[in-house]
Amino acid sequence: MNRTLKLGVALVPLALAACADAGLVGQASAPDAGFSLVSSGTKQATGASGVWAQSAAEVAANEARARALVHRKTIGPETAVQVALMNNRGLQAAYADLGLSAANLWEVAMGPVPSFGVTISGIGEVGLAWSLEAVVTGVILDAATVKPRRAIAQTKFQQAQFAALGATIALATETRQAWIDAVAAFEAAALIGRAQGTADAASELAAELGRTGAMNRADQAREHVFTAELAAERADARLEAQLAKEKLTRLMGLWGADIDFYVPDRLPGLPGRRPGRSDVEKLALEHRTDLAIGRLELEAIAQEYRLEGQTRMLSDIEITAGAEVERSDTPTGRETETSRVLEASFEIPLYDTGKLTSRRGELAYMRAANELAQAAVNARSEARSAHAAVTGKYNIARHWRDEVLPLRRTIDAEALKSYNGMLTSTFELITDAREGLEAELSYAEAKADYWHAEAAMTAAIWGGATGGAE
Repeated sequence: MNRTLKLGVALVPLALAACADAGLVGQASAPDAGFSLVSSGTKQATGASGVWAQSAAEVAANEARARALVHRKTIGPETAVQVALMNNRGLQAAYADLGLSAANLWEVAMGPVPSFGVTISGIGEVGLAWSLEAVVTGVILDAATVKPRRAIAQTKFQQAQFAALGATIALATETRQAWIDAVAAFEAAALIGRAQGTADAASELAAELGRTGAMNRADQAREHVFTAELAAERADARLEAQLAKEKLTRLMGLWGADIDFYVPDRLPGLPGRRPGRSDVEKLALEHRTDLAIGRLELEAIAQEYRLEGQTRMLSDIEITAGAEVERSDTPTGRETETSRVLEASFEIPLYDTGKLTSRRGELAYMRAANELAQAAVNARSEARSAHAAVTGKYNIARHWRDEVLPLRRTIDAEALKSYNGMLTSTFELITDAREGLEAELSYAEAKADYWHAEAAMTAAIWGGATGGAE
């Protein structure tokens, strides 16, 4: 191979290397590429810190931190959310998708990679021609379209960041809702247990009165059935509390000895100020991760079909570039001739690909645009629903707390006075006790509904699960 051929082949990878974007390579090749948006968004939306564990040592460190936060401790919702964000393996798997998107961007930022092929042809007889070809294949089209392909890869990478943020906020919301469910279930079980103590005493008194003949069998049965029903309700409430706590444990990624933790036996009281935000629609349009992904999808489709339009004429052509060395034996000696080679094999399409590509691009863009418009309508509606839910549930819970419960407690106190003065029967006292318990349980449920709606407000603004806002 002569010096000219060697130089030409050697310069090909250098020319292709010039296509690499060093700044983009540095950004995409960072171990936590793209996670800063996830981390800052998570902190702003939930108050907790997002954690991406990428090695066995980091996983072990997170497990140790989680254990220190929960082991044999009574945890609040903030702790539960923080443990879930650093210990839930499903979330860590979602972060791997972000890493894969960064790797794709890194690959595109590096530019096209050349490949070489060398062929020798001839029949091997003296006096006949031999041919040596050095070929560079598969890179011309890549080099011609590297800039728009980088733009598409960057857009997809941004989408992956918002998808990771959405998954994080969804897990945080689900974990907070699970904590509320667990605490509310334990609160209900405690209320029923307290009422059961009174019912047991009344049931024993009824049995004693029955032995003395002061109470007939029908009245005794009425006393006993209340106690029996409460026992069943309490068992059901305890089971519900156990299952709710197990769901919380699962979301926090805990197992083995780490599940030895507690939750409070009652939910926090209602805040003093009326909740809700008048600018909730504006906040949702600004922060919703699904809307951000939809906007980027429009951008990606536009970029993709602009790229398709630029490369349509080459898309059916396989291009090979290189150099060919011809050697032949002649009566005066061996002669060598080097020539540049550009080979193209192509198939003529049977239809107008320009119009087809344009039509596909229009339809794909309009589909994405309409999906985004509907998503914006849905986001506005969900934000209004969340605002209505949190204010409405607050008003209902406050009504139970400020209006119903004080009246029920007055009735219970007067009923006990009448019973002690032998003005009312045990059966009437038990009836009042049951009604009082139902009022306490209704308030506890209304309070849980409020806290669920409060958690769903975050989801409505940032995206993710919105359960509890109905």
